[in-house]
Parts: sequence; C-alpha cells; structure tokens
Amino acid sequence: MAILVIAIGAAYADHQNTTVSDQADRADVLVKVNLVRAKLERNISGNLQLVRGLVAAVVTEPYMGQQRFASLASNLFGEGSQLRNIAGAPDLVISLMYPMKGNERAMGLDYRHDERQREAALRARDERKLVLAGPVDLKQGGKALIGRFPVFVPSAGNTERFWGIISAVVDLQRLYEASGLFDDDLGIDVALTGKDALGPNGVQFFGDPDIPKGNPVIAEVLLPSGSWQIAAIPKKGWRSIPSNAWFLRAVMAAAGALIVSPFWATGRLLVERERNYAELRRLSRRLELALEASAIGVWEHDLATNDLSWDARVNEIYGKPCDGGSRGYTDWAGAIHPVDLAGAHADFDSAVASGGTYSSEYRIVRPDGEIRHVRSKAVIYQAPNETPKMIGAEWDVTADILLNSDLVRAKQLSESKNAELETVTARIEHIALHDSLTGLPNRRYLDQRLEEYAANARRDGGSAALLHIDLDRFKHINDTLGHAAGDAMLVHASAILRSKVDNRGFVARIGGDEFVVLCSIGNDIKQLAQLAEGIISQMREPVYYQGHRCRFGVSVGIAVDSAKHIEAKQLLVNADIALYRAKRRGRNRYEFFTEAMQSEIVDTKRIADEVLGGLERNEFIAFYQPQFDAKTLEIVGVEALARWRHPNKGILAPDVFLRIAEELNVVSTIDRSILNQALSDFEEWSAADLQIPRVSVNVSARRLQDEGLIESLEELKIKNGTVSFELIESIFLDGDDDLVSWNVDRIKELGIDIEIDDFGTGYASIVSLLKLQPRRLKIDRQLVIPIVASPKRRQVVSSIIEIGRSLGIEIVAEGVETMDHARVLKGLGCDRLQGYAFAQAMDSNDLKAFVQSRRLRAASQQLGGAISSNLARRIRS
Repeated sequence: MAILVIAIGAAYADHQNTTVSDQADRADVLVKVNLVRAKLERNISGNLQLVRGLVAAVVTEPYMGQQRFASLASNLFGEGSQLRNIAGAPDLVISLMYPMKGNERAMGLDYRHDERQREAALRARDERKLVLAGPVDLKQGGKALIGRFPVFVPSAGNTERFWGIISAVVDLQRLYEASGLFDDDLGIDVALTGKDALGPNGVQFFGDPDIPKGNPVIAEVLLPSGSWQIAAIPKKGWRSIPSNAWFLRAVMAAAGALIVSPFWATGRLLVERERNYAELRRLSRRLELALEASAIGVWEHDLATNDLSWDARVNEIYGKPCDGGSRGYTDWAGAIHPVDLAGAHADFDSAVASGGTYSSEYRIVRPDGEIRHVRSKAVIYQAPNETPKMIGAEWDVTADILLNSDLVRAKQLSESKNAELETVTARIEHIALHDSLTGLPNRRYLDQRLEEYAANARRDGGSAALLHIDLDRFKHINDTLGHAAGDAMLVHASAILRSKVDNRGFVARIGGDEFVVLCSIGNDIKQLAQLAEGIISQMREPVYYQGHRCRFGVSVGIAVDSAKHIEAKQLLVNADIALYRAKRRGRNRYEFFTEAMQSEIVDTKRIADEVLGGLERNEFIAFYQPQFDAKTLEIVGVEALARWRHPNKGILAPDVFLRIAEELNVVSTIDRSILNQALSDFEEWSAADLQIPRVSVNVSARRLQDEGLIESLEELKIKNGTVSFELIESIFLDGDDDLVSWNVDRIKELGIDIEIDDFGTGYASIVSLLKLQPRRLKIDRQLVIPIVASPKRRQVVSSIIEIGRSLGIEIVAEGVETMDHARVLKGLGCDRLQGYAFAQAMDSNDLKAFVQSRRLRAASQQLGGAISSNLARRIRS
C-alpha cells in the first residue's frame, strides 16, 4: 500500500512539473520568434525605404541615363546592405541597373513578357503602390525579394504619366543572415510561410517542411504590402522530460526509499553473497573471452629456473603445437629474428636487473619461415615463499606495422602531390593576373597593386604617376591584316613599353589596345613628359609583318597623384580623361590631367542635364531662314533650324548643344520636334496665304537608322513637294547601310524631297549623287564666302553647279552674306540663295512679318510704277 500511494503521488507531481516546463519552453521560443520577426520587418522596411529616395529622384529626373542612375543608386549600398541590385524599367523594360557587374543578363528584360514577374509588375502599376514579390529566382542567378515601386512623373496639364518600375532586389541570403535566421546561438528552427506576402495563405518558402507539424509557436511578420507567418520550434524539439524531472523524481524516490528500505534491506543482504560469487565467475569468463578475441597470449617465466609456461595463444603466435608441453628460454630466444635478438635480450635483462616493467617489440621467425611482428609486456611478481617470476602477455602486431608502413608511403605521396599542387596553383594565379598574349600584368593585377603602389610612392616622399596609353590605327591593322597581325603589334608595343619604363615602374595591359604604365616620380614631372615623348616617338616607327609595313601611333593620358592624395582608382579615371583629351586634339600626343578637364566634365554634365530638362519643357524650337530664287529673288522655301530657348541664356545655336545631344542620343528627338513644329507652322503660313512653297528640315544619321521612321512619317500625312529632308554632313552617303538606303527610298515615295547639305566638304561624292539622286544640293558656306575674291574657289563652285545641272539637280548656295556673292552666284547659274545678305534665321512670327513686309514693299513699288506711267501718258496727251 505504501508503494502504491507513493507511486500515485509521484506520477501526479511529475505531470504538473511537465506542464509548467512546457509553458516555460513555449514562452522562451516566443521571445526568440518575436526578435526574429522584428529584425525581418525592420530590415525589409529599411531596404525598401532607402529605395523610395531613388524613386523620388527618378520622378524629378525621368530621363536620367545609366551613369546618373548608377551614381544615385550606389549611395544606397552601404556596408551590410541586403540590397543586391536596383533596376530601372522605363516602360516596363529594364535599361537601368546598379551594380551592372553580375546583372548583365537582366538588362533588356521586359516585365510584360516574363511570366514570373509580369503579374507583380502590372499590379504595382495598376494599384499605384509598392508590390513586394518573392522569393523569386533571378535571371542573373540566386533568390531574392523584389520590391517594385511604380513611378509616375508629372506631365502636361497637371497630370501624371506612368514612367515605369523601380525594382529593388533584396538578397534573401543576406536578409536571412541580418535577421539572425542563421545564428547558431538562436536555439530555434524557423519556417516562413506566405510567398509574395500572402500571409498564412501562401506557400512555405523557408525552413524544414516538418516544422509546422511540430506544434510550433506562431507569429505574423508585417510587410509593406502584406504579411508572412513565422513558425518556430526548439532546435532539438520540444522537451519531453523537464530539466528538473530527474531531480524531482530523485527526491520522491528518496522519500519512498526511507519508507520501504527496512522491508527489503534484510533480503538484499541475503542475496549479496550469491551475487558476488556470480560476478566473480562472470568477470573470469569475460577476461577469457577478451583474451581470445584480442589474440593476446599469456606467459609465465620462472627467473630462477628459466622455465616458461605458454598458453595456447602464445604457442599459436610462435607456431608451436598447442600440446601444453613445457617451454624453455631457448624456445623464446631461438624464435627471435637474428637482427632483433640483441635488442630483445637487452630489454629482458634491463627489466630483470631493475625489477621494473618489461616491454619489447621484435620480429620472430616461425617454423614455416613466416616473419611476424610481436609486442610483449610483463611485470615481475614474487609470492611469499616462492621464486620470482615474470608474468606477461604477447600479441601479434604484424597488421599494425604493415598499416603504418602503408600510411608512411601514402603520406610521402601526398606531400609530393601537394608540392605539385602548389606549383600548379602558383602558375594558375600567375595566368589569372597576367595577359596571355604579352605576358604583362592585366587589369586585375593593376587593381590589386594600384592602391599599394600609390601608398608606397607617397611614403617614399614622391608621387604615383599613371600613363593611360591607347594605340591609334590599331583597329585598321586588325581589320585589314587580321587578328594575327594585331597580336603582333600588341606584342611589339608591349616590348617598347617595357624597354622605356625599365625598372622605374611596371606596365599592364588592361584592354584590347590599352596599356597602363604605373611609376613613381619626385617633384619634376618633366620626366613623365620625356617618357611619354619617347613612347610616342618609338611607336611611330614602322613595323614589318609578313612583308607588310605597318604603322600605328599612341595617345597618352597622364595623371599624377598630387599633394591632395587622391584615391588610386581615381588616378586611373583622371588618366582616362586626359587620354580622351589627347585623342580629341588629334592623337599621337600626350596630355596631362588638369583641374580644367575636371571642370569641363562637370560643365558637360550640367549642360547634358539642362538639355534633357529642355526637352521635357519643349525649349527646343524651330527657326527659319528663307531661301530665294537667284533670278527673281522671290522666296522659294525656308530651312528649319534647331534653336534652344534657354531660360537664362536666351536663344542658343546648335554649336552649344549639338555635340552633347549626340552623346545623349537625343538628336533624333530634337529632329522629330523640329519637324513637327515646322509642319504646324507651315499649315499656319498656308492659312495666312504667305505662299511659302516648301520647308527644309535637317535629318540626323541616327534618325535615318530608325526602323520606325517611315511609319511615323506616314502618320503625319505630309503633302507632296512641301517638305525636304536635308542629310546633314555627318551622314557618309558612300556607306552600305541597307536600312538607311531603304528609308531614303521610302521617304522619296512619300513625296518628301532629299537634299544634300554641306556639299563639297568631303562627306558627299559623285558616287553618292548617282546613288541617291537628290532633288537638290547645298554648296557649303566655306566654299561660297571666298568666291568674290578668289577665282580658284569661284571655279570650284562653278564646277559643282555644272555637275548638278548635268545630273538634273537644283543648286542651293548657303552663306550668301553680300549682294556681291548673290551677283557672282547668279552669273554662275546657281538656282537658289540663302544667307545673311537677304535674311537671318527667325522664328515663325518674325518670318510671317518678314514675308508680309516684302509683299507691302512690292505692292507699293507696283503702285508707284503705275502712277508714274499714268502721269507720263497725260503729259504726252
């Protein structure tokens, strides 16, 4: 009854203890889950909040390019950022990216054609709010969350237009690490459910699928556009037994023992003796089995009589019959290998002399000739009234010895392989850091050494200098003689650079035909100029390749780490800027980087921003310069010219903005705007009966390469003969661009005349005229201006006019600045005149006033002539 009562009480107490322990464990897991949840919410919201600033910048600069986008986006990638990349997708097509490296495959991705990302992108656009999707598989590899921000920019009439999508890619691996999901000390296993922020209704995308089945602790992760569900259990599962269970049970057991111990103590003592006897028999049997299993033999040596007693296993080791016969000292010594005998004797005699432990290892030769390795250990024992004896054990260690020998050979082989591997690794590293063709260090090597080299130069009291060298006319050699010739030129150039630089620095090849020389100098930069001059001079020398005489030159940009101690990577950028200036100034020369160059870049950037802003504000307008019939001086057309109505600087000519517009790839946009304005103004002139027959509009080369040009012109419904397209001087008409030729033919079919502008400056040719068959051509002002005083120039212009007449092409002369020019050109047979002698370029309103004033003067002159004739008739009568 006592045992029953104690058992019931103990069971109840144990149950209550388990319940309290489970509640404590779940509370502890909930604390850790809340910490992970808070980190997830903070990290995701923090990353997306950073991108909102970039979205605001895009709203203010919707036409920003890749460089501007990368400059803004790079500020968001701080240390420890989980952002992997940020992509801009104007009109839902990715064309802006930071960082570009590693994300090239994503460029050009159209969300509307991507099944995995189309729904989220369109939902962000239609709902006009952030949409968080993920995890998703990225085209450039990996998994991430993608936050898509719809961007709407201001448009005309206080409205907004959809610009596109800014996608912020949050790297899942970094997010999980920053939120502590991979923390070894976290102590819980976590599962996340709710892909695409669908909460518990979504699918599980993180953690073991069995976690939700293990009675987990549940919490909700609130996201900017939905939620996730987080479930967690302890890493080793819920404890089935509380930590203090055994202590509590021990206390209850002790209490029970105090009650029942007197009843069984006596019986326990009765069976103890029998148990001891049984244990002794069991230990004896276990020892016997252990000796048998380990093949250890036991022997006894009487030191007084030299009699030996071997058990069956020792006899087996020595190859003796297991007959239980007596053995002597000679049985042991006679079996030892002759080489090991002296050592075995010495070990035995030493143990006997010292009375200590005997230990020896030696080889034995069995009767069948087999050699075995034996290890022996023994101690000296002397019972009362008995002679001293040595009792020991022996076992066969042949397998261990052979294994150790194999391991030694394997280690030697491994060390040999490791040495070979180190040699190969060093070779691979050398290949990775050097150009395979020239043997020079490559860009990767330069990046590794640049900062260190500059620091060493400053530490030694000097400055680091960098020469960026680019081969001129290298592409021509490559294209005409083949890549083998190009490779030979590169090897030749590298040899020259090595010889010129010598031990003053090192030379690297960082691109196709680009080299860099990195050296340190003192205060005298003249030595850099001398080095550059020497390189340029020697590079000009002809090189013979398979009987061909090859010539090429170099342009050199030089940058010096001045007292300001600029960053080493900026040094390479500065040298590149100087190289660009050297190429623009005629090549085969060198230029030092200056602050003025930096200012020029800043000014160019400012003008580029103003040009893009001007396009948004429609600041580019059409001015018109009339064209006159050379014989009657009647207006026979106007040329539409692009002007920039700058908000601060007034009307600006193309020489201010055209080069930058070409770099921004917006010349086609300006051309299209000027054409639309010209067509609108032409309709207004026709309604006012100004009788202006046609308008000429300049067309850029890029516009002629537009596949959608003809379709856009067809939509304008231009009347036949009212518009002429002037192919500006940058178009090389002798080329074989099929698209340009096809567009020109279709333009003619639409009733639009073709004119060649700036004829005589070297861009157009007789072959061009025969191929293109233009309606008219314009003689460049550089040829027209000198004709009054230069008979030779007059003869050149006369020849052009004769060529045009023979081909049935009308001739227009521009740059007619005086009436003397007009008389000479009329005498030479020119058809039309254009220049300041008759009228300057003017806007539409001024042109209207100009035409009307000419009409009034003509009408008054006719009226005056009629009055004079009437008076004359009356006088005669």
